[in-house]
Amino acid sequence: MSSALETLDSLDEAGRALLFTNARTANTFADTPVSDEELAGIWELAKWAPTMANTQPLRVLYVRTPEGKARLVQHMSEGNKAKVLAAPAVAVLALDSRFHEHIPTIFPINPAMKDMFDANEELRIGAAAYSSALQAGYFILAVRAAGLAAGPMAGFDKTGIDAEFFPDGRFRSTLVVNIGHPGESPWFDRLPRLDHSEVVQWA
Repeated sequence: MSSALETLDSLDEAGRALLFTNARTANTFADTPVSDEELAGIWELAKWAPTMANTQPLRVLYVRTPEGKARLVQHMSEGNKAKVLAAPAVAVLALDSRFHEHIPTIFPINPAMKDMFDANEELRIGAAAYSSALQAGYFILAVRAAGLAAGPMAGFDKTGIDAEFFPDGRFRSTLVVNIGHPGESPWFDRLPRLDHSEVVQWA
């Protein structure tokens, strides 16, 4: 008994433009609200992308209230404060330093991996940093796929944010992402990308 090989679909030009070629980092945002359902849907899409051994160490804190914004903005660099205040929603992305506790559930083919990570903190944090960085990229693409603009920012006081929002030390912030609909003059000029010949090799 034979079965046909699976044929994968590909994104059309509009889909590729939405996620990659026309997509930009937003620097201003409209007042249009972002709903709970839209924010939940971002993660429901991003969660399917691959991580090392399916460990999924990324955690997401959505900040939307004036009180939450006030707590967050004090830890942002000066050039990012206004962006945070203007965005309808802000995601603080963090890694879970105890992600391995979920391994028996999310990687049942090798539950003993939990004990390996439990015994080696350096290995565990390195793995969490690697996979959560992958997931941060997926998260930004999921924001775009939802028809929203993303404004990722690395300019913030990590120690301050961690003390403010994750005081037990388990979660460690890695990226802050503004989310919403683009406002007035939201895009900077497109910066150059490296050419194929400067990046790609063949063997």
